[in-house]
Amino acid sequence: MTKTTTRLNTSRRGFLQSSAAFSGGLMVGVTLPVSGPAQAAATLHTPSAWVHIADDNTITLISARAEMGQGVYTSMPMLIAEELNIDIQKVKVAFAPPGKVYGNALIFGLQLTGGSTSVREGYDKLRLAGAQVREMLVAAAADQWKVDASTLKAENGMVTGPGGKKASYGQLAAAAAKMPVPEKPAMKDPSQFRIVGKPTTRLDTPAKVNGTARFGIDVKLPGMVYASIAMSPVQGGKVKSFDGAKAKAAKGVLDVVQIPDGIAVVADTYWHAVKARQLLQIDWDEGANANLSTAAMFAGTQAALASGKPIPHKKVGDADAAVAAAAKVVRAEYRTQNLSHAPMEPMNYTAHFQGDRIHLVGPTQWPDAVQGAVAKMLNLKVENVAVENTFLGGAFGRRIDFDYILQAAQIAKAVPGKPVKLVWSREDDMQHDFYRPLAVHQLAAALGADGKPAALTWRVASQSVTARAFGLPPEAPDGLMTEAATPLYAIPAIRQDVVKHDAGIRVGYWRAVSHNMNAFANESFIDECAAAAGQDPVAYRLAMLDGQPRMANVLKQAAAKAGWGTPAAAGRFRGVSLMEGYDTYMAQVAEVSIQGGAPVVHKVTVVADLGAMVNPDTVLAQIQSSVIFGLSGVLWSEITVDKGRVQQANFDRFRVMRNNEAPQIDIVLVPSGEKPGGIGEPATALVGPAVANAVFAATGKRVRKMPLTAEALAQA
Repeated sequence: MTKTTTRLNTSRRGFLQSSAAFSGGLMVGVTLPVSGPAQAAATLHTPSAWVHIADDNTITLISARAEMGQGVYTSMPMLIAEELNIDIQKVKVAFAPPGKVYGNALIFGLQLTGGSTSVREGYDKLRLAGAQVREMLVAAAADQWKVDASTLKAENGMVTGPGGKKASYGQLAAAAAKMPVPEKPAMKDPSQFRIVGKPTTRLDTPAKVNGTARFGIDVKLPGMVYASIAMSPVQGGKVKSFDGAKAKAAKGVLDVVQIPDGIAVVADTYWHAVKARQLLQIDWDEGANANLSTAAMFAGTQAALASGKPIPHKKVGDADAAVAAAAKVVRAEYRTQNLSHAPMEPMNYTAHFQGDRIHLVGPTQWPDAVQGAVAKMLNLKVENVAVENTFLGGAFGRRIDFDYILQAAQIAKAVPGKPVKLVWSREDDMQHDFYRPLAVHQLAAALGADGKPAALTWRVASQSVTARAFGLPPEAPDGLMTEAATPLYAIPAIRQDVVKHDAGIRVGYWRAVSHNMNAFANESFIDECAAAAGQDPVAYRLAMLDGQPRMANVLKQAAAKAGWGTPAAAGRFRGVSLMEGYDTYMAQVAEVSIQGGAPVVHKVTVVADLGAMVNPDTVLAQIQSSVIFGLSGVLWSEITVDKGRVQQANFDRFRVMRNNEAPQIDIVLVPSGEKPGGIGEPATALVGPAVANAVFAATGKRVRKMPLTAEALAQA
């Protein structure tokens, strides 16, 4: 059975690659050469870090952000191509190597992909880079032809001038690379855009369809061997002792290697490594988390709301006094669960250690950190650590952490001279994740005579991912715990604060980060206030959005598009939610029914105002993806712990949405000239409260914890 499965997978990949070669399709996933000036038979010139032009006029645009399905492989080059006046479909794209020039200004200059920052950070910067190169090419032509640069035009890969003069970008690239870089080149007015803002076919789609795209799991190097690692079943546990004799004697095994994270088996094939790993005899020291449970984690987090030290977030007036003195008070507590990132491509990485250098190939969201960390760990010079990024088969924040890369590098050092591909199984991936933190919110509102909140108190207890990842001090505010914490409603008095509480499990940034928990609490609670006031949820919100025209606009459009105020189909009910996140204003209306005691989502209406858009096609895809990704966690998915062990190992117990369960998703994109907002994450956070509010409309029950299962609904 195993042989049959392997043969089918291989033949499919081979078939797709053969088809691509036969059709002459554009090859994407090009990686910049680590050293040397050659690109095929042409000489490569670099007028800027973002544009590489060869003598044969092959133009390669650089994507400094990791492509994990969100479309940056196309949107980033579109920004450069717009100012270079070149056809985006005729260029190649390369993933950037580690380098400060490729840093993300919105994330402290780190070369990190995350936080829905790619377009927001690159919109002006990459257009500037394209305009600079265009003017350098024109300057080079003007210098060669001894004419005024104002008489020349650069477009479609050619510079043309008076008297029929013309030269390709490739012919001018060497001279252009020596020209001064203009600080303030002329940039197009958006009214002149021919690429940016226009629906554009993604450049990586053909390769991902025909099998030529290179993901980490696809990496093959001459002489490559494979590794499978046994890690503690309890997070934080360590190897007390082990016997690897049987594993080392197994077929195809080259070595058994101990590293701090566990015991790795290195073999000639992945299957041989996995089978031999099963023969390892390991005695684990399970450590401090040996008795950890989800129930205890929630209990400790809830207790921390009263016993922990609150970190102020926002204070206007004396909200506590107003709530204490109010005649009508609404109170509620909300809980959100731990979740795994569960990308379709499990963690994997390839490392080749040779003497005083190492070559790293695979998927990461943070290549410069990988380079520095591996150099420090192996005591190598940073310049001797080459990092080659591939496509990421999903990430959702998981590949910001690079524990699996450090493991691969350590194993490779133990078997020098052989490229080692470390591959985690699905079970490894799900049970050794950096999980979305669980959270407990407590809110109270004093309702005035008009039914609106006159005062609001808000406190959340949760783990700080930033404290774990970056060493943020316990007393320091963590902005990634308070995203979308303060709704844009007009509320006269507010007190909001945060309690950091380490629940015991290791946590990481998960798509939309704390927007998920905060939006669920805030938008469920405002719905509760509307119900207590006996008012329509949409009208209630609109009455508190004076001075917030963009938010009010998306809410009005979403309500109209979803048919709010008109009867839904028999047995269906609607719920609404809205949020500003990542500089994007969004409203959603979910339409649900209750079947078998659990909600079924039939339709989600989304209206988004994200400012200027680069590729509307990608925007639509990201909203659809975000809604479906979010719904999995809203309806089913959760990570639970018992005796320190994660109970979910695969998709049989960590359920994600299937094709036949996906709702109709109706999207309206608001035309806008405002600065770009992020779109890869906000819809994920907002779908939860929209569904929860629809469940209340359907049943009269307020479910205040996720996931919204039949059990949770029965207990509400």
